Amino acid sequence: MVCPEKEVFLIGEYYSSKVKNLSLYFIIHFNQNSSHSQEMRDFLNKRMETNMLLKDKVALITGGAGPNGLGFATAKLMAEHGAKVVIMDLSQADPVKAAATLGPDHMGVVGNVVKKQEVDDAVAQVIARYGRIDILMNNAGITQPRKTVEISESDYDAVLDVSLRGTLLVSQAVIPVMQKQKSGSIMSVSSVSAQRGGGILGGPHYSAAKAGVLGLTRAMARELGPDNIRVNAITPGLIATDISKGKLSEEQKDSIRQQIPLNRLGAAADVAGTCVFLASDLSAYCTGITLDVNGGMLIH
Repeated sequence: MVCPEKEVFLIGEYYSSKVKNLSLYFIIHFNQNSSHSQEMRDFLNKRMETNMLLKDKVALITGGAGPNGLGFATAKLMAEHGAKVVIMDLSQADPVKAAATLGPDHMGVVGNVVKKQEVDDAVAQVIARYGRIDILMNNAGITQPRKTVEISESDYDAVLDVSLRGTLLVSQAVIPVMQKQKSGSIMSVSSVSAQRGGGILGGPHYSAAKAGVLGLTRAMARELGPDNIRVNAITPGLIATDISKGKLSEEQKDSIRQQIPLNRLGAAADVAGTCVFLASDLSAYCTGITLDVNGGMLIH
Protein backbone atom coordinates (compact mmCIF):
# COMPACT_ATOMS: atom_id res chain seq x y z
CA MET A 1 0.00 0.00 0.00
CA VAL A 2 1.59 3.33 -1.11
CA CYS A 3 0.69 6.75 0.23
CA PRO A 4 2.21 10.20 0.65
CA GLU A 5 4.55 10.31 3.62
CA LYS A 6 2.72 13.22 5.25
CA GLU A 7 -0.65 11.50 5.29
CA VAL A 8 -0.41 9.18 8.26
CA PHE A 9 -3.30 7.71 10.27
CA LEU A 10 -2.93 5.80 13.55
CA ILE A 11 -5.60 3.17 13.12
CA GLY A 12 -4.41 1.17 16.12
CA GLU A 13 -5.88 3.74 18.51
CA TYR A 14 -9.13 3.90 16.56
CA TYR A 15 -9.63 0.18 17.05
CA SER A 16 -8.01 -0.15 20.46
CA SER A 17 -11.20 -0.97 22.41
CA LYS A 18 -11.75 -4.02 20.23
CA VAL A 19 -8.25 -4.96 19.23
CA LYS A 20 -6.93 -5.13 22.80
CA ASN A 21 -8.71 -8.42 23.29
CA LEU A 22 -6.75 -9.94 20.46
CA SER A 23 -3.41 -8.57 21.59
CA LEU A 24 -3.17 -7.23 18.05
CA TYR A 25 -2.14 -3.64 17.30
CA PHE A 26 -1.54 -1.89 14.00
CA ILE A 27 0.09 1.33 12.90
CA ILE A 28 -0.88 1.78 9.29
CA HIS A 29 0.11 4.53 6.91
CA PHE A 30 -2.35 5.41 4.22
CA ASN A 31 -4.07 8.25 2.45
CA GLN A 32 -7.21 9.12 4.45
CA ASN A 33 -8.94 10.30 1.31
CA SER A 34 -8.27 7.13 -0.62
CA SER A 35 -10.36 3.99 -0.84
CA HIS A 36 -7.68 2.18 1.16
CA SER A 37 -9.02 3.73 4.37
CA GLN A 38 -12.33 1.87 4.25
CA GLU A 39 -10.67 -1.24 2.86
CA MET A 40 -8.35 -1.39 5.85
CA ARG A 41 -11.20 -0.89 8.30
CA ASP A 42 -13.11 -3.69 6.61
CA PHE A 43 -10.04 -5.91 6.81
CA LEU A 44 -9.51 -5.24 10.52
CA ASN A 45 -13.18 -5.75 11.34
CA LYS A 46 -13.14 -9.09 9.56
CA ARG A 47 -9.92 -10.08 11.34
CA MET A 48 -11.36 -9.18 14.73
CA GLU A 49 -14.59 -11.04 14.10
CA THR A 50 -12.60 -14.13 13.14
CA ASN A 51 -10.81 -14.01 16.49
CA MET A 52 -13.93 -13.55 18.61
CA LEU A 53 -14.51 -16.68 20.67
CA LEU A 54 -18.27 -16.26 21.10
CA LYS A 55 -19.39 -14.53 17.91
CA ASP A 56 -23.20 -14.54 17.56
CA LYS A 57 -23.67 -16.78 20.61
CA VAL A 58 -26.47 -15.90 23.04
CA ALA A 59 -25.48 -15.96 26.69
CA LEU A 60 -27.79 -15.80 29.73
CA ILE A 61 -26.15 -14.73 33.00
CA THR A 62 -28.05 -14.78 36.29
CA GLY A 63 -27.26 -12.30 39.05
CA GLY A 64 -25.18 -10.30 36.61
CA ALA A 65 -26.28 -6.70 37.16
CA GLY A 66 -23.89 -5.71 39.96
CA PRO A 67 -21.21 -3.52 38.36
CA ASN A 68 -18.39 -5.00 40.45
CA GLY A 69 -19.54 -8.61 40.44
CA LEU A 70 -18.44 -11.78 38.68
CA GLY A 71 -21.54 -11.84 36.49
CA PHE A 72 -21.14 -8.37 35.04
CA ALA A 73 -17.41 -8.81 34.47
CA THR A 74 -18.23 -11.97 32.54
CA ALA A 75 -21.03 -10.22 30.64
CA LYS A 76 -18.61 -7.52 29.48
CA LEU A 77 -15.96 -9.97 28.36
CA MET A 78 -18.46 -12.19 26.57
CA ALA A 79 -19.86 -9.15 24.78
CA GLU A 80 -16.34 -8.17 23.70
CA HIS A 81 -15.97 -11.66 22.26
CA GLY A 82 -19.07 -11.25 20.12
CA ALA A 83 -21.83 -12.75 22.27
CA LYS A 84 -25.27 -11.27 22.69
CA VAL A 85 -25.59 -11.12 26.45
CA VAL A 86 -28.75 -11.31 28.57
CA ILE A 87 -28.46 -10.25 32.20
CA MET A 88 -31.12 -11.64 34.52
CA ASP A 89 -31.43 -10.16 37.99
CA LEU A 90 -33.86 -8.78 40.56
CA SER A 91 -35.71 -5.57 39.71
CA GLN A 92 -33.80 -3.54 42.32
CA ALA A 93 -30.52 -4.49 40.65
CA ASP A 94 -31.81 -3.00 37.37
CA PRO A 95 -30.58 -5.59 34.85
CA VAL A 96 -32.04 -3.57 31.97
CA LYS A 97 -29.76 -0.64 32.79
CA ALA A 98 -26.78 -2.93 33.28
CA ALA A 99 -27.30 -4.58 29.88
CA ALA A 100 -27.73 -1.20 28.21
CA THR A 101 -24.18 -0.26 29.19
CA LEU A 102 -22.97 -3.16 27.03
CA GLY A 103 -24.71 -1.85 23.91
CA PRO A 104 -27.98 -2.23 21.97
CA ASP A 105 -27.42 -5.87 21.03
CA HIS A 106 -27.76 -6.95 24.65
CA MET A 107 -30.74 -7.39 26.94
CA GLY A 108 -31.73 -7.19 30.60
CA VAL A 109 -34.59 -9.19 32.08
CA VAL A 110 -36.08 -9.06 35.55
CA GLY A 111 -36.47 -12.37 37.33
CA ASN A 112 -35.96 -14.11 40.66
CA VAL A 113 -34.10 -17.39 40.20
CA VAL A 114 -35.98 -19.03 43.07
CA LYS A 115 -39.40 -18.45 41.47
CA LYS A 116 -40.09 -20.89 38.65
CA GLN A 117 -42.66 -18.75 36.84
CA GLU A 118 -40.37 -15.73 36.78
CA VAL A 119 -37.53 -17.90 35.48
CA ASP A 120 -39.72 -19.38 32.75
CA ASP A 121 -40.98 -15.92 31.75
CA ALA A 122 -37.43 -14.56 31.57
CA VAL A 123 -36.23 -17.42 29.36
CA ALA A 124 -39.29 -16.94 27.12
CA GLN A 125 -38.28 -13.28 26.64
CA VAL A 126 -34.80 -14.33 25.59
CA ILE A 127 -36.16 -16.82 23.05
CA ALA A 128 -38.62 -14.26 21.72
CA ARG A 129 -35.80 -11.84 20.93
CA TYR A 130 -32.89 -14.09 19.96
CA GLY A 131 -34.45 -17.47 19.18
CA ARG A 132 -31.81 -19.46 21.04
CA ILE A 133 -29.61 -19.72 24.14
CA ASP A 134 -26.09 -21.05 23.68
CA ILE A 135 -24.57 -20.26 27.05
CA LEU A 136 -25.93 -20.26 30.60
CA MET A 137 -23.95 -18.92 33.54
CA ASN A 138 -25.61 -19.76 36.85
CA ASN A 139 -24.06 -16.98 38.86
CA ALA A 140 -26.76 -15.80 41.28
CA GLY A 141 -25.94 -16.47 44.90
CA ILE A 142 -25.89 -15.00 48.39
CA THR A 143 -23.73 -15.61 51.43
CA GLN A 144 -24.10 -15.15 55.18
CA PRO A 145 -21.38 -15.17 57.88
CA ARG A 146 -22.93 -17.63 60.34
CA LYS A 147 -21.62 -20.34 62.63
CA THR A 148 -23.38 -23.69 62.58
CA VAL A 149 -25.51 -23.15 65.68
CA GLU A 150 -26.45 -19.65 64.51
CA ILE A 151 -28.05 -20.76 61.23
CA SER A 152 -31.80 -20.32 61.37
CA GLU A 153 -34.24 -22.13 59.11
CA SER A 154 -34.83 -18.91 57.19
CA ASP A 155 -31.06 -18.41 56.79
CA TYR A 156 -30.70 -21.94 55.46
CA ASP A 157 -33.62 -21.55 53.06
CA ALA A 158 -32.38 -18.19 51.74
CA VAL A 159 -28.88 -19.39 50.92
CA LEU A 160 -29.85 -22.82 49.58
CA ASP A 161 -32.71 -21.37 47.54
CA VAL A 162 -30.63 -18.90 45.56
CA SER A 163 -27.43 -20.89 45.10
CA LEU A 164 -28.82 -24.39 44.60
CA ARG A 165 -32.53 -24.24 43.82
CA GLY A 166 -31.93 -21.25 41.54
CA THR A 167 -29.24 -23.12 39.64
CA LEU A 168 -31.63 -26.01 39.12
CA LEU A 169 -34.65 -23.91 38.08
CA VAL A 170 -32.79 -21.81 35.53
CA SER A 171 -31.05 -24.87 34.12
CA GLN A 172 -34.41 -26.65 33.82
CA ALA A 173 -35.79 -23.73 31.82
CA VAL A 174 -32.80 -23.52 29.47
CA ILE A 175 -32.00 -27.20 28.91
CA PRO A 176 -34.96 -27.91 26.56
CA VAL A 177 -33.82 -25.00 24.38
CA MET A 178 -30.30 -26.39 24.20
CA GLN A 179 -31.58 -29.91 23.58
CA LYS A 180 -33.53 -28.64 20.60
CA GLN A 181 -30.39 -26.91 19.32
CA LYS A 182 -28.27 -30.00 20.05
CA SER A 183 -25.65 -27.74 21.61
CA GLY A 184 -24.99 -25.60 24.64
CA SER A 185 -22.64 -24.77 27.48
CA ILE A 186 -23.79 -24.42 31.08
CA MET A 187 -21.43 -23.20 33.78
CA SER A 188 -22.35 -22.81 37.43
CA VAL A 189 -20.48 -20.77 39.99
CA SER A 190 -19.62 -22.77 43.08
CA SER A 191 -16.90 -21.76 45.57
CA VAL A 192 -13.65 -22.86 47.13
CA SER A 193 -15.79 -22.98 50.29
CA ALA A 194 -17.45 -26.12 48.92
CA GLN A 195 -14.05 -27.82 48.66
CA ARG A 196 -12.24 -26.72 51.78
CA GLY A 197 -15.21 -27.00 54.16
CA GLY A 198 -16.03 -23.52 55.30
CA GLY A 199 -15.61 -20.15 53.75
CA ILE A 200 -13.89 -16.96 54.76
CA LEU A 201 -17.11 -14.99 54.52
CA GLY A 202 -19.83 -17.65 54.22
CA GLY A 203 -21.22 -19.99 56.85
CA PRO A 204 -21.56 -23.80 56.70
CA HIS A 205 -24.90 -23.51 54.89
CA TYR A 206 -23.13 -21.56 52.14
CA SER A 207 -20.53 -24.34 51.86
CA ALA A 208 -23.34 -26.90 51.68
CA ALA A 209 -25.17 -24.98 48.96
CA LYS A 210 -22.05 -24.59 46.84
CA ALA A 211 -21.13 -28.25 47.34
CA GLY A 212 -24.61 -29.08 46.08
CA VAL A 213 -23.88 -27.05 42.95
CA LEU A 214 -20.87 -29.28 42.27
CA GLY A 215 -22.93 -32.45 42.60
CA LEU A 216 -25.69 -31.04 40.41
CA THR A 217 -23.14 -29.99 37.79
CA ARG A 218 -21.63 -33.47 37.52
CA ALA A 219 -25.00 -35.19 37.37
CA MET A 220 -26.27 -32.85 34.63
CA ALA A 221 -23.02 -33.25 32.67
CA ARG A 222 -23.43 -37.02 32.66
CA GLU A 223 -27.10 -36.79 31.66
CA LEU A 224 -26.80 -34.09 28.99
CA GLY A 225 -23.59 -35.16 27.27
CA PRO A 226 -25.47 -37.14 24.58
CA ASP A 227 -27.31 -33.91 23.69
CA ASN A 228 -23.97 -32.15 23.08
CA ILE A 229 -24.57 -29.95 26.12
CA ARG A 230 -21.52 -29.36 28.28
CA VAL A 231 -21.96 -28.62 32.00
CA ASN A 232 -19.09 -27.39 34.15
CA ALA A 233 -18.50 -25.68 37.48
CA ILE A 234 -16.20 -22.86 38.53
CA THR A 235 -14.85 -22.60 42.07
CA PRO A 236 -13.56 -19.09 42.75
CA GLY A 237 -11.40 -18.37 45.75
CA LEU A 238 -11.54 -15.02 47.50
CA ILE A 239 -12.41 -12.53 44.76
CA ALA A 240 -12.47 -8.78 45.32
CA THR A 241 -16.14 -7.97 44.64
CA ASP A 242 -18.92 -6.14 46.46
CA ILE A 243 -19.63 -9.28 48.51
CA SER A 244 -16.24 -9.04 50.20
CA LYS A 245 -15.86 -5.24 50.14
CA GLY A 246 -15.34 -3.76 53.59
CA LYS A 247 -15.68 -7.12 55.35
CA LEU A 248 -11.99 -7.89 55.77
CA SER A 249 -9.31 -5.81 57.46
CA GLU A 250 -5.96 -5.25 55.78
CA GLU A 251 -4.42 -7.62 58.31
CA GLN A 252 -6.93 -10.33 57.36
CA LYS A 253 -6.25 -9.77 53.66
CA ASP A 254 -2.50 -10.05 54.24
CA SER A 255 -3.02 -13.30 56.13
CA ILE A 256 -5.10 -14.71 53.28
CA ARG A 257 -2.53 -13.65 50.67
CA GLN A 258 0.11 -15.64 52.53
CA GLN A 259 -1.96 -18.76 51.87
CA ILE A 260 -2.16 -18.07 48.13
CA PRO A 261 0.86 -19.03 45.99
CA LEU A 262 0.14 -16.20 43.53
CA ASN A 263 0.17 -13.81 46.52
CA ARG A 264 -2.90 -11.78 45.63
CA LEU A 265 -6.66 -11.80 45.91
CA GLY A 266 -8.58 -12.61 42.77
CA ALA A 267 -10.27 -10.09 40.52
CA ALA A 268 -13.63 -10.45 38.80
CA ALA A 269 -11.80 -10.46 35.48
CA ASP A 270 -9.98 -13.65 36.52
CA VAL A 271 -13.30 -15.46 36.75
CA ALA A 272 -14.64 -13.83 33.59
CA GLY A 273 -11.78 -15.21 31.51
CA THR A 274 -12.43 -18.69 32.84
CA CYS A 275 -16.11 -18.39 31.93
CA VAL A 276 -15.33 -17.31 28.37
CA PHE A 277 -13.05 -20.34 28.03
CA LEU A 278 -15.76 -22.73 29.25
CA ALA A 279 -18.38 -21.08 27.06
CA SER A 280 -16.26 -21.28 23.93
CA ASP A 281 -15.19 -24.10 21.65
CA LEU A 282 -11.75 -23.97 23.24
CA SER A 283 -13.24 -26.22 25.93
CA ALA A 284 -15.24 -28.40 23.53
CA TYR A 285 -14.09 -31.63 25.21
CA CYS A 286 -14.59 -30.44 28.79
CA THR A 287 -17.71 -31.45 30.69
CA GLY A 288 -18.35 -32.31 34.31
CA ILE A 289 -15.19 -30.55 35.42
CA THR A 290 -14.60 -28.25 38.38
CA LEU A 291 -12.26 -25.45 37.39
CA ASP A 292 -10.50 -23.74 40.29
CA VAL A 293 -9.91 -20.00 40.09
CA ASN A 294 -8.18 -19.39 43.40
CA GLY A 295 -4.54 -18.50 42.78
CA GLY A 296 -3.46 -21.87 44.16
CA MET A 297 -5.21 -21.44 47.50
CA LEU A 298 -6.38 -25.04 47.39
CA ILE A 299 -3.81 -27.15 45.60
CA HIS A 300 -4.95 -30.73 45.89
